[in-house]
Amino acid sequence: MRHIFIDGYNVVNSWPELSEIKNYSLESSRQKLIEVLQNYASYKGYKIFLVFDAHMVPKSMEKRERYGDSLVVIFTKEGETADSFIERKVNNSGRKMEICVVTSDALEQQLVFQRGAIRMSSLEFYYEVISTNQRINTKIEKNEVKKRNTIEDRITGEILEKLEKIRKSN
Repeated sequence: MRHIFIDGYNVVNSWPELSEIKNYSLESSRQKLIEVLQNYASYKGYKIFLVFDAHMVPKSMEKRERYGDSLVVIFTKEGETADSFIERKVNNSGRKMEICVVTSDALEQQLVFQRGAIRMSSLEFYYEVISTNQRINTKIEKNEVKKRNTIEDRITGEILEKLEKIRKSN
């Protein structure tokens, strides 16, 4: 299973719709990102670690929130950036499993690559997520067409004939 570590605020600032939402509510942009990533992770079968900086928040402790089996949201502790948290995790397991790090920070990309992780910019990831969402929507639409409920499917032939006669008589 692929593990993806995402620098949350880097993505929020890079994705056009999240950046727009952030201008009036940072919390709303985080929630929108969480929703999008839940769908993406479930569809792809990935485990995602979405990391937000809390290093400037006095006395903050590391906080984790689980969203099912596929998404963990982490707020770092005081004095720890998302970059340093991700570097530490990649350093501990970068060559033992397939890890991808999503950030547009060039230095961070170099460091995680040296430690065995795949790197992807926030915009590359944005287009990957959009593409995946389009595949999900196409699949849903195909299933809806197959499951289409018509009146003919729900009534008997005798009633259908009577309705047809009424329709033709008008």
